Amino acid sequence: MSSLFRFPAAVRRDPAIDAWFRSRAGELGALARTWFERMRECGGDVREVMHDGCPTACVEDAAFGYVGVYRAHVDVAFFRWCGSERPQRFARGHW
Repeated sequence: MSSLFRFPAAVRRDPAIDAWFRSRAGELGALARTWFERMRECGGDVREVMHDGCPTACVEDAAFGYVGVYRAHVDVAFFRWCGSERPQRFARGHW
């Protein structure tokens, strides 16, 4: 059994995610969009899907990150470090 969280329905660009961002205007929505755009730019094999009401980025069908917008905060979270040798740099935005 794989330890990866897989979404076989993930697609290159999910229109539901763009609609989700349009419905979350303001500073928090913009912050979440910025982070999700960075995830989208991680390579040609990035796919996306809505999961539990949040935009989720995948490498092919394996989930690697998501964003969530709430009343007073934004979540930017990652499912796995995908072998990153320096996760602390990644978490601080040093891509």
